Order: sequence, then C-alpha cells, then structure tokens
Amino acid sequence: MKPWWRRLAPYARPHWRGLTGISLLMLLGVGMDVLKPWPTKILVDHVLLNQNAAHPPAWIAALLAEHSPAALIGILAAATVVLFLGGQIVAVAQGYLTAGVGNRMIYDLGAELFDHLQRLSMRFHGRRPAGDLVRRVTSESGCLRDLVLSVCLPIITSVVSLAAMLAVLWRMDRFLSLIALLAVPPLALLVRLFAGPMERRTLRQMELQGEMASLAEQTLTALPVVQSFCREQYETDRFRRLSTQTVKASLHAITAQLQFQYGTSSVTALGTAAVMLLGGLHVLRGSVSVGGLLVFFAYLASLYAPLQSLAMLSSGFASAAAGARRVLEVFDADEVVPDLPGAKPLPPCREGQGRLVRFENVTFGYGPGRPVLHGIHLEARPGETLALVGRTGAGKTTLVSLIPRFFDVWEGCVAVDGLDLRQIQLTSLRAQVAVVLQDPFLLPISVADNIGYGRPHATRAEIETAAGAANAAEFIERLPLGYDTVIGERGATLSGGEKQRLAIARALLKDAPILILDEPTSSLDAQTEALVMEAVERLKQGRTTFIIAHRLSTIRRADRVVVLNGGRVVEQGTHAALLAARGPYWRFHAVQFGRRTSVDIPRAV
Repeated sequence: MKPWWRRLAPYARPHWRGLTGISLLMLLGVGMDVLKPWPTKILVDHVLLNQNAAHPPAWIAALLAEHSPAALIGILAAATVVLFLGGQIVAVAQGYLTAGVGNRMIYDLGAELFDHLQRLSMRFHGRRPAGDLVRRVTSESGCLRDLVLSVCLPIITSVVSLAAMLAVLWRMDRFLSLIALLAVPPLALLVRLFAGPMERRTLRQMELQGEMASLAEQTLTALPVVQSFCREQYETDRFRRLSTQTVKASLHAITAQLQFQYGTSSVTALGTAAVMLLGGLHVLRGSVSVGGLLVFFAYLASLYAPLQSLAMLSSGFASAAAGARRVLEVFDADEVVPDLPGAKPLPPCREGQGRLVRFENVTFGYGPGRPVLHGIHLEARPGETLALVGRTGAGKTTLVSLIPRFFDVWEGCVAVDGLDLRQIQLTSLRAQVAVVLQDPFLLPISVADNIGYGRPHATRAEIETAAGAANAAEFIERLPLGYDTVIGERGATLSGGEKQRLAIARALLKDAPILILDEPTSSLDAQTEALVMEAVERLKQGRTTFIIAHRLSTIRRADRVVVLNGGRVVEQGTHAALLAARGPYWRFHAVQFGRRTSVDIPRAV
C-alpha cells in the first residue's frame, strides 16, 4: 500500500495555482533574506572603518565613488528600510495566499470525506460514534493542509534558503562554514529520536478529542432521557474525566515537541558559540573584517533557521500523519453499498401504480455467523399493503431495510419488478422508495424544506397540497411563520403527531411507488392516530406498502398480514383468515390485544 502522504497528494492537485504562487513568494522571501545583511557590511567595512577599501567589489566601488560617506549612510539606511518593507509585503502576501489555499484544502478534503461517509452502509455507521466522525470531517481533514503547507513547501523553501546561505558563507569563510555545519548530524539524530513519539502522542490526543465530541453529541441528543433520569451530574463527570485524559494526552504531545525544540535550539546555540569563538580569533588575526564577521553571523542565523525548520518539520509531519491515519481509515472503509458494474436505472412505472417486490430465499445478518433473517420468501404485489407483525427482534425492520438496499443480502435476492436490486442503480432504486419511521427524522430547516426534502424542486403549491393530504396544513398555518417556520433539532419544537404528519407529507410529495411505514402511530394518542391513519390511507393509495405495526387498527387495514418470528415468515394471510386459522397470528393477537392465552408464538416453524 502507498504511504499515507502519497495517498493524500492527489487531493492537493486542484490547488496547484495557489501552491505555485506561495512557492514563488517563498523564494522571493529567501532572496530578500540573502540581501538584508549587505547594507550593514558595507556600512561597517567601507564607510565607518574603511576596511578592504583598496579592493572592494565593483558595485561597492561604484557606490563609494559616486557618493560621500554621509550620503552613502543615508542610501544604506534607505536600502535597509526597503528590504525590510519588501520582506514584510512578501510575508503578508504569502500569509494571505497560504490561508486561502489552506482553508480550501481543508474544506475540499472534508467535503470528500463527508460525501464518502454518506455512502457508507448503515452497518458502518451503527458501529461508529457520530461525534467522532464529525470531528474527522471538520478537524482531521486539516492533515492535507498540514502536509502541503507545513511540511512540503517549507522543505522546498528551507532547502533553497539553506543552499543560498551556505553558498554565501562558503565564499566568505570555508573553515567557519564547516564549523557551522557540524550542527547537522545532531539535528538529524534528534529528528530520528523524537518523530515517532510525537506522532503517537498526537494521534492519542486526536482520538481522545474524537471521544469527547462523541460523548457531547450523544448526551445532547439524548437530553430528554438524561434530564428525566437526573443524570446530568453523571454525564458531566464522564465528560470531565475524558477531558482530563485529553489534557494529559495533549501535555504529553506538547512535552515531546518542547523537548525536541529544546534539543534543536541547544544544538544551534552551540554551533553559534563555536563560530563566535573562532570567528573572533579570525578578526583579531586580520583574516576577517568586522563587517564580514557581522554579515557571517547574520547569515549563520539565516542558515540555522532553515536547519531548525527542517528539523521541526518532523513535528508537523507527525501531526499530519496522525490526522491522515484517521481520515484514511474512513476512506479505507469498504462497507459501501456500491453500484455493481452494468447496473441500470429502474424503469419508471405508471403514475399511481406500485411495484412488485419479491424476497427470494433471503438470509441476512449484521455480523458474521449471526443471521437475523433466515430463508425469507415473500411477495408484495403492486398496490398491495402488507402488515408485518411479530415480537420485538423478529426481523421486521431488518426485512424492510433491505428494500432500499441499506444492506446487501447474504443469500438469495430481493427483486423489484423481477430485477435483482443489485442490478439497479442505487439512486434510481431509492428514488422509488419512500420511508416513514416511528421516530421521524426532521432537519432544523423550514417546514417547507422538510416536506420538500425528497423533491427539492417542488413548488410551494405542491408542498402545501402534500401537507393538506397529510392533515398537516392546519397546524402548519398556526406556526409563527407558517411554512417558513424553522423547526428545532429533530423536530423538537413539534409534537409527535405533528412530526409524523410532516413525515407523511414528505413521503406523499416524493410520490414513490414503494412505501415503508415503520410503526407510524405506535406512540400517538387515539385522536392523533386517527388523523395520522387518515393521512396514511391517502399515502398508501396505489402504492406497494410495507407497514410494521402493533396496533390492531393499523393491521386490520392491511390487505395481508405477514407474521415473523425468529427471522422467519411463520404465517401470512388476511387478518380474518389468520384469526380463523388459530395459528401463530391468533396467539399473537390474543397476547397483544387482551385475550388471555398461555400459548406464545413458537420460535420457529
């Protein structure tokens, strides 16, 4: 497998223009740094001390000949200001461009990660805390920016700067240059010693931050339960314990970085001291001028700066590597329900007509060796309503989850109009299925946008018509802004019946030929249930409907009742026929709706 940095590199290609501009500005900054010490050298050697005046370089000789010492001092002072301001302008432009390119890298990679997460199966998301995945999208996606802007480009700049400074120093004094380069081997050793610990500690810090985000998300999502059981202090204590661990991990990571910084600073300080000692002796012997030594020290600082930058890049590399591991872990997840080669769109059906849905010897489970459904044979004809009944855990929700292909079956197949779902393009299939859940998922957007979520280009008139058919128009019009009212997170500002009717309106507007209803009235009072069921009856018309139900009023309206137990279909037929047969459904009916019996549904048939 490619190393992580090579796998991330393609995501940087769309930003090549900005990266080219940043690189040019970096090189221009290096050129400014090379020129900055020269006004000081000319001032000291050729103006103040008049050293080396007999054989100055040609361009210096021209300055000395054309200007008086006083004028030359003014020129050199002006040159210093120009170089300083030029360097600042380059730095500001580079910083602005870097910020723009860096943010675009973060958001583009985050968008790719977000898109991939949406395509992963429900099985993947069932095992991963949502808060941790959110952190990977919003924070760890910065690993690409760190890799390119904090590692790769600084390497190029530091190498160019190092080469330029070393070339100048070598021309000035080869012996002192060799002494300065003695700092390189200890710096390389420090990089080797500290790179691994910095990466491991940074990764641990990120993992704990992801756990904190997950805990906060889980607790705030379940806030009604937390408050009703007075568990606020318990959850706060959990968060504090986790935050304490996160702080410790952060301090461990910072400790490794500080130790590394202290080591590199010590090495460069010793190198500077050695050059100062030997350079001073050279000045006393007359082999180096005072200005030359000052310039050498200036370049020495500019030499050690890129050396330290190169050494410190291991810290940035470690941080980028830790984030990349968490990002690539998501990209590497193969739990995707893919479009198979040659998959085709599902042909449209006539308006108001359902589709034939068939389960053929279907076996499926969520974990290896633990099947939930066993050899299911079932057929729902166009326009027919099937009520799925059975005890909790019988496999009802799992069965209907296979229709929009949230999961792929282990054995057998699920077919729509004779086509195996795996031969149909996924978006085309799901466009043909509408779902209304027991706990309807509503987004914190306007009422109109929630209803139109499955048909984003629907007109306001179509949205209002769907709301009317779902018996939702009356309560919507009482809201402060009507259809433009923004509802709370997960519909927290609405009652259960209101949320359910909005979900039905959303399904009505989608107008899909296959409908799945998962206990739509289980938590509603009788009056609200009547309104919802009236809307459900309109929704079911002409559609192939699967309804998971425990209420007798819902079951009686079905064309056929399918009894599941232990992941198997144990009985099916009309409500009246199954009661007359006095089999598993009769026993279920007796227990569920008040008739006393000691006989329960058998585990298998």
